[in-house]
Formats: sequence, C-alpha cells, structure tokens
Amino acid sequence: MAIVTNKSGTNEITITLGNRFDFNCAEDFRKAYEKVDEGDKKDFVLDFRHTHYIDSSTLGMLAIMDKYWQDRGSVIRIINSNPQLKRIFAITEFNNKFKID
Repeated sequence: MAIVTNKSGTNEITITLGNRFDFNCAEDFRKAYEKVDEGDKKDFVLDFRHTHYIDSSTLGMLAIMDKYWQDRGSVIRIINSNPQLKRIFAITEFNNKFKID
C-alpha cells in the first residue's frame, strides 16, 4: 500500500501509511506533507493501522516532519499503532514529542 493523504477536516490532514514504513518510503512521505498548502495552520494525523514494520529511519522521518511544521503551530498525532510500535515510540520518547493514540 502506498502512502495516502486525505484532507480530514478544514485544517486536518490524514496520512495513512503502508505495511512497511522505512527508508524506502522517505521521499513519498516527505512529498505527502510538503505538498500541503502552508497558508493555514494544519494538524496532521499519521495513521499506522496498516503498518507492521518500521526501521530507525522512520523516527528520523517523523522528527524531520515535526521540525518542518513546528514553526507553523501544527500538531502531529499518531493513531492506530500496534503495541510493538507504541513500545518503540515510548522507548525513544517519541510519545513526548507526538500525541499517540
């Protein structure tokens, strides 16, 4: 499954990730959030419902996205991550950087 971007609301963008979210997805992921109109504040939902594998580059991609949007006041929320991914986010303290549901 490719990375899919949908406008969820007036200022909310949902990015649904595929089965593997790793280095091979970096360019598509970057394009998914950079193509969003920067005119208004945008909040992002990263949907991990299909994602079963991440690697260390995933954490880097998330940090770069956060840095890209942080000056615009955007909130990035991670949803539907499985217990293993939640554990990785907790170990790396990404649960302090992002809202994780």
